[in-house]
Amino acid sequence: MPVNAIGTEQLSGIEEESDIYEAFAPHVDTANISVLTDTPPGKKPNLKTFQDVQSLIQQGKKREAKLVLRENSWPTNSPIRSQLWPALCSQHHVGKTMLDGFYWDMVNQVFGTTELPEKPIMLPPFVDSTHYLPYHLTRKGRAVADRVVSVLGYACPDITYSPTLYPITAILLHFMSEEECYHCMASLVAPKDKVFITQTKLLYEVTWKTVMQIAKKYAKSAVLYLTRLCPGQKSERIFMDWCWWIMGGLPFPHLVRVMDCFFHEGIKVLYRVSLAILILFHKHATATNSDWDPDTIKNDIDNALPRFCKNIPVSPTKLLRTAFSIRALSSTYISRTFLKTEMVLKSKSVLSGSKQMVRSRSSDNLPTSQSQVNVQMMSHTLTIRELFTLWSWLPVRITMYQPVLLYTTEEHGCSLTTFYVRVEQHEPTLLMIKTCNNEVFGAYCSTRWYERNLKDERGQRQAYFGTGETFLFSLYPERAKYPWVGIEGDKGLGHASELFMAADSKMITIGGGEGQAIWMDENIRFGKTDRCQTFNNPPLCVSGDFEIRVLEVYGFVGA
Repeated sequence: MPVNAIGTEQLSGIEEESDIYEAFAPHVDTANISVLTDTPPGKKPNLKTFQDVQSLIQQGKKREAKLVLRENSWPTNSPIRSQLWPALCSQHHVGKTMLDGFYWDMVNQVFGTTELPEKPIMLPPFVDSTHYLPYHLTRKGRAVADRVVSVLGYACPDITYSPTLYPITAILLHFMSEEECYHCMASLVAPKDKVFITQTKLLYEVTWKTVMQIAKKYAKSAVLYLTRLCPGQKSERIFMDWCWWIMGGLPFPHLVRVMDCFFHEGIKVLYRVSLAILILFHKHATATNSDWDPDTIKNDIDNALPRFCKNIPVSPTKLLRTAFSIRALSSTYISRTFLKTEMVLKSKSVLSGSKQMVRSRSSDNLPTSQSQVNVQMMSHTLTIRELFTLWSWLPVRITMYQPVLLYTTEEHGCSLTTFYVRVEQHEPTLLMIKTCNNEVFGAYCSTRWYERNLKDERGQRQAYFGTGETFLFSLYPERAKYPWVGIEGDKGLGHASELFMAADSKMITIGGGEGQAIWMDENIRFGKTDRCQTFNNPPLCVSGDFEIRVLEVYGFVGA
């Protein structure tokens, strides 16, 4: 009898005869998945159904849903998760729901086909190869995970470092289709009001320092015990791997139960579970009949906690109960600790950055050597000399940041849709055009291109947007900067002098009033340039009309 035909409440009692394949997606190798049941033999657990949880979510009863998820130990092979996890993730989604087929359109844009590639694909640079954890996915399942993560990287170019993103994708794929998994991940990387997945090196560091701070207060004996075993910096090093105790250490049935709660409550669940691991480890290591002697722990301190997790001596239910019964640990306290840690780390990086800023101003606003290397590796249009010129024209605060290539026709194709997907959330951006006649010119755009979608109080789309920080430039054959005409403080120039940026699905325009400084068509192939009132510029290339050889768009990391 297949699992789906049985009430979930009977599941764990008849685990042995149930068909394990029913609960998992076809790209999962079920041979090594152990199915734990927390229920004593002969006792049927009274587990809630998906409908029970869904109705709580629909009624906005988040607290009640939270308690149900914490208390209901559905077996690892329960079919509930194929509905439950997508429903939990989608409640965090921001903006319009993705249309059916949206994911496959993206796959086509990135790979040119929806066929799964035969050879392994190169994963985005934010994936940490040491934590490429596919769990029980088959070879095909791993290729599917690779593809989901690659499309995510394409759709969210801001993600610069996110080692947990791959493992979470792989876990989701055990219980759902590729398209559903992508929709879940898209909701988790840009959620409404909770943190699920950190996406920069700075925030990754903030999380382990937050866990360390909380542990000093709420798992005090365990931290003191570890500090005694490894004095000095070493105890700090243990915490750097905190999320791998859970993601890489825990047995799969434990991890799946942690995820039931995580997809509803966010990263705070992982903080609590990491404290529970510390508390249980300390209790186990110091028990009278323990097989963990202090010298063994001391000699291999980096692996002590992951090793403990692999053979964790408690059930998933006991692990979660330990995590959620840590007294007086409030979400507010966790958030406060997180924000405080983030501010301290940011102010340190700003301090070192501000020294750099002062230095770069005194040396003619030169880009850092890293920026030079970045641009040389990325650009098809810029020479170093041109880069120096351009850098001297940027607002000083922007010269502190590293440039990153968001979009180039050389790699991403010639489509305005792709341009918006990759560029629209970034502010500021630098547009660089190289024509088929080798002219090089462009614009520094002060505002997000996303603002083309914003409406005024009458519900009308604004034709133009942007600020007076926007400027035009030409690098070849002429070298010149054309700032906004109102930059000198003469603001009585009328509406035509404030037409900075405009865009829709058919074109992009920069500068207006009696002509457009830069206009490009939807295929990013043809454009024209005129004198305009906003910048009082001459046409940026001799003929006025141009054919685009390369368009490059840069953002600035951290700006």
